[in-house]
Amino acid sequence: MTAEALPAHSSASRSTQLGIAVMLVGILLFSLNDVMGKWLVATYSVGQVLLIRSAAALLILSPFIWKAGVRSLVRVEQPRMQVLRVILSSLEVYCFYFAVVYLPLADVMTYWLAAPIYVAALSPFLLGEHVGWRRWTAIFIGFVGVIVALEPSAATLTAPALISIFGSFAFAFMMLSGRSLRATPDTTLVFWQTIGAGLFGLATAPFGWVTPSGPDFALLGLLGVVAMVAHVCVNRALKLADAATVAPFQYTLLLWAVIFGWLVFGDIPRPAMLAGAAIIVAAGLFIFFREQRAKKNPSA
Repeated sequence: MTAEALPAHSSASRSTQLGIAVMLVGILLFSLNDVMGKWLVATYSVGQVLLIRSAAALLILSPFIWKAGVRSLVRVEQPRMQVLRVILSSLEVYCFYFAVVYLPLADVMTYWLAAPIYVAALSPFLLGEHVGWRRWTAIFIGFVGVIVALEPSAATLTAPALISIFGSFAFAFMMLSGRSLRATPDTTLVFWQTIGAGLFGLATAPFGWVTPSGPDFALLGLLGVVAMVAHVCVNRALKLADAATVAPFQYTLLLWAVIFGWLVFGDIPRPAMLAGAAIIVAAGLFIFFREQRAKKNPSA
């Protein structure tokens, strides 16, 4: 290694380390957002939480919107796909907050972490992407993990559990639509996603409205702020380091869900959920690294 290469290597190493740290902070913030959301929907309707959360998020987004220009928000590629993505994102977040009212946080998070497996399974049919036998095997194993975590029976196949599965599929379809909108700036995607959730909340908030106290109103607003900062951290991490390095750290969401679920809500993880989660995470990581390899070597 030459003397000139040493500073560049050192700089790249620091950037990677910073990217990992920022990703971990972002995931922790998403976890705190989920905890606050579960706490709040115990008192306030999901629509009310979405409405106030979205209003606060738009305040945080306003400087970025000003910088991007209003025209860039209106002139979007594939308007129909944009509308579909907004509908899917609104359904996904509504299902998530509904599910955590009745289910432990770790259970709901396990179902949501299966979304990349659904994406991998659907991408050959919806996007025409090639999936080899190794990834199909991992997809099958991932579905087995979902079944293990769900532990199908008359006692576990409840409406909240089924809504969790539906929400995770909505999240997967949202991710698939995002692959078709790669040219759309992040600010535009997040703006319309926030608007969609806000409108969804506005339409449903009057049903079961509870006037929040001052501290709770601040907490509802903080929910949107934390979510926006988490998004910024994750996006920044992906710019600081390679996706193959930082993206796997998203699975720390499950660890935080178990810890916070136990500390805050007294939820004790079911053995079946932990086993299913382990299978899902292993399959998801395998699929992710195979996709990264396929980008470099399409024949892989």
